[in-house]
Amino acid sequence: MVQKDIVIVGLNHRSAPIEVRESVAFESDYLRDALSRLHNYPSIDEGVILSTCNRVEVVAAASDSATAYQDIGSFLAEQKSQYNGLALDDHTYRYRGADAVRHLFRVAASLDSMVVGEPQILGQLKQHYDAAQQAGSVGTILHRLFHRSFSVAKRVRSETGIGSGAVSVSSVAVDLAKRIFDRFDDKTVMLIGAGKMGDLMARHLQSQGVRSLMVTNRTFERAVELAERIHGNPIRFEDFPQYLKMADLVIGCTGAPEVLVDAAQVEKVLRERKHKAMFFIDIGDRRNFDGKINDLDNVYLYNIDDLKNVAEENLQGRSNEAAKAESIVGEEVQSFLRWIGSLEQVPTITALRQRFDDIRRGEIEKSLGGGLKTLSAEQRAALDDMTTAMINKLLHSPIAQLKSRNDNDDEAALYIAALKKLFDLEGK
Repeated sequence: MVQKDIVIVGLNHRSAPIEVRESVAFESDYLRDALSRLHNYPSIDEGVILSTCNRVEVVAAASDSATAYQDIGSFLAEQKSQYNGLALDDHTYRYRGADAVRHLFRVAASLDSMVVGEPQILGQLKQHYDAAQQAGSVGTILHRLFHRSFSVAKRVRSETGIGSGAVSVSSVAVDLAKRIFDRFDDKTVMLIGAGKMGDLMARHLQSQGVRSLMVTNRTFERAVELAERIHGNPIRFEDFPQYLKMADLVIGCTGAPEVLVDAAQVEKVLRERKHKAMFFIDIGDRRNFDGKINDLDNVYLYNIDDLKNVAEENLQGRSNEAAKAESIVGEEVQSFLRWIGSLEQVPTITALRQRFDDIRRGEIEKSLGGGLKTLSAEQRAALDDMTTAMINKLLHSPIAQLKSRNDNDDEAALYIAALKKLFDLEGK
C-alpha cells in the first residue's frame, strides 16, 4: 500500500488581497468541471476545492506531496490565466501532513475566519465537500478528514463560547433589540436616513421577522429607492414626526449635524403609545437623537459607540474562548493522525506477520519431512504452538514500537519503510 499524504494549497484574506482571491475563485456552476480537471493530475488521488469570498483552497490526498504542490499550483495558475499582472505564488500557503489536518480543522471551527466564531464557513465547507463527493473526487482519506472536521467544529461549538456574542454593529443592535422585544413580526421599524448602515440594519431585522418598515430621508427620492429595495414604505421627511408613534424601533443614520428627535417629542409619543416600549439606535457619525431620551421609562437609546463597545467586548470574549478551541483542535489532529497512520500500519503489520509465519511453516514442513517425521499428531501440534508463540514474542516489540509512533506521522513512515526493507515486505 502506497502511503498517502494530505496537502493543502490555498490563499485567504490574510495572504492575498481581494483582487487576487477573485482571480482564482471557482463559480459553483463550474465546480464539477474544475474538480474533474484537478483529479486528472496524476499526483492527485483525491481532491476538494473550497472557494468562498475569503479563501480559495485545494485539499488533496496525494502519494507525492512535492509533486502535488506543483500540480495544484499549476491548477490554480490555470484558473487565473485570464487575468494579467497578478502574482499568485507570493500569496499562497502550503500545508502537508499534520499541519494540513490542523489547518482544515481550524477552518471548520472558524478559528481561521476573518471574524473568529462566525458560523457560515462550516456550511460552506459541507457544500464544497458534497460537490466533490458528487464529482467522484473524494475517497477514503478525504471522506474521513472532512467528516472529522465537521465533528471538530461541532465539538468546538458545544464545548466553548467561541460563537457567542454578536461582533458587528448591525448584529449587536439586533441582539440588543431581542432583549427588549420578545418577537419582531408585530413590530414596526422607522429608518431616518437612507444610508447603507440603515439598509443593513433593516435587512438584519427583516431576517428576524420584522415585516413593517418605514423609510424617510431629506431627499424623498432616495427614501423611495431604499423603500423599494427593502419592501418598506417611504415617508416625506417633514412628516416623519407624526409617524413616530407607530414605530417600535427607530434607526437614525442621516449624518445630519443637528438633533432630529428630542426627549420632549419622545415623551409625547410615549403617552400616545400608552408607554409601550421604544428602541432608538443612533448610528450616524453625528448624533441625531437627544441623549436625554435614554432617561425616559420604557425607552432604550444606543449610539454607534455603544454598539461598537459591545461588539469589541464580544470579540474579546471570543478570542479568550479561541484558546480552548485550539486545544480541542490539537487533540483531534492527533486522533486523526493515529487513524491515518493505521492505514499504513495495518497492512505492514499483516505482511510482517505473514512473512514470519511463512518462514515458520516452511521450516516445520522441512523438519517434519526429515528428522522429525516420527512425531505424533499431539507432538506436531505442540511444535506448531511453540513456534507460533516464539514468532509472537519476536514480533511483539517491533509491532509495539510501530504502533507507538502513531502520534508522529513522519517517524511512523520511517519505521514502516525500515520494516519493509529489513524483512523484504515490498509487494507483500
